[in-house]
Amino acid sequence: MPDAVEFVKTIKRAALDAVKASKPVEVCFGKVTSASPLKILVEQKLPLGEGQLILTRNVTDFVTEVTVDWNTENKGGGSGYASYETHKHPIKGRKKITVHNGLVVGDEVILIRQQGGQKYIVVDRIG
Repeated sequence: MPDAVEFVKTIKRAALDAVKASKPVEVCFGKVTSASPLKILVEQKLPLGEGQLILTRNVTDFVTEVTVDWNTENKGGGSGYASYETHKHPIKGRKKITVHNGLVVGDEVILIRQQGGQKYIVVDRIG
């Protein structure tokens, strides 16, 4: 029976080695060391450049549309004419806005290493 136990252990070890060798998806953490060109240091030891990174919308500047129903702040002129009295303007409807969400030096990020280890998906900031 000891031979069977050793055989099972050997098979398990071989299976684990095969999985590690295939480099399946892995979650890692990194820190932005440069914004332009983008560079991220993963786990304090592996520097990655733009060519190795796939950025999600969570970590890039982007334009999107929103529906708004706002009024500007009260503003008045100074000439004394009625047209310069304190007033505000409505802003309504569907408008385009830019979301400034790009990475900056010091941002800590969560990444997913793609199978094979050649590319890393930058998922989001941490914290």
